[in-house]
Amino acid sequence: MLNLYLSPPPVPPPPEPASPQSHHLLSQPSFQEHKTKTERSMLLTHALPLLNSVFDLVTVTFISGLIILSVLSISFIFHLRFKSKSITHLQNFNSLWTVRFLFVLFIFLWSIAELLRLPFFRRKYLYPFLPSFSISQQANLCKVHIVLSLGFFEPAFLVTLLFLLNASIKKKTPNDAWAITFVFFTCLPIATLQALLIFFSPLENRVPVETSVIFNDGYGFDTVLCAYPFLSSAVFAVFGIAYSAWFLCSCWRVLSLVINKGLRVRIYLLASIMLVALPMQIVSLGFSVLWSPNQEVYGIVSLVGFLGAFCCATTGEGILVIKPISDALDAGGDCCMWKPRPPPEHDEESVVICLEGEK
Repeated sequence: MLNLYLSPPPVPPPPEPASPQSHHLLSQPSFQEHKTKTERSMLLTHALPLLNSVFDLVTVTFISGLIILSVLSISFIFHLRFKSKSITHLQNFNSLWTVRFLFVLFIFLWSIAELLRLPFFRRKYLYPFLPSFSISQQANLCKVHIVLSLGFFEPAFLVTLLFLLNASIKKKTPNDAWAITFVFFTCLPIATLQALLIFFSPLENRVPVETSVIFNDGYGFDTVLCAYPFLSSAVFAVFGIAYSAWFLCSCWRVLSLVINKGLRVRIYLLASIMLVALPMQIVSLGFSVLWSPNQEVYGIVSLVGFLGAFCCATTGEGILVIKPISDALDAGGDCCMWKPRPPPEHDEESVVICLEGEK
């Protein structure tokens, strides 16, 4: 008779007690997960091409220098403003202090707007304070940057620079209110047109209108790279060409009236840099539409365009703000210095000799 009962399965041996070391290893999954997340977030920093990261770092360095120069210019403006209240010959020169301050302020705001387009800056200093910043919000930030930078701040400081140049040869000092009104009404149509082209895209199916590109690093992280659309670059190019012609005519008019050799050298230097740097920026913006922002060639082109605007800003501050104020303060003598020199000390012997000589 067959045995139909199966033998019971073998009982597995009892698990060995976990040693303190293995218990310690089992208690670390959260640390390992945190380390993995940290490594993945660090990979995002190196996800972009190396040259693009280097270009962003170079741009941040130049912007930091421009911000420092702007702060120095503002300190010069207010120092002259303070000294002109007690020194008569400085009052006429200080009549355009509001326009100079507005000029430097536009450059400062343009520098801040340029920082917003750099992934390096946004990752390090913006996103840690805004952890819930979505991809669509990052793309909108690129649109705001284009409207502010190409549409208002850069045209504003260029027009203000031209106003200061023309005001230097006028017999009657222009009114500050008229200067501010002139600058805003000149730049407002450009900013409005840029906003319409960026946020509504009327020619979306005919020309490239991309203001940003989403770049995936392959590890599940997305970052937004800002780009310059074709129409925005074209609008700024039209403004730049008209401005260059206007600026050239103003320089010829100023040079025909200026006799001082030093002033003529400054005007020649200003005209040479402006008439080279601004077209260089326009050409760079035009070529930037040929490449994607995640390509290294785009980083080179965008850096060249930024350096063009950077040269215009630094040259304007140096020649039209810092140097004239420095000359005016030097003409005022020791009373206009940041820290007046102490009066010379005379010993008793020199005083006696002077008195004996008077006899």
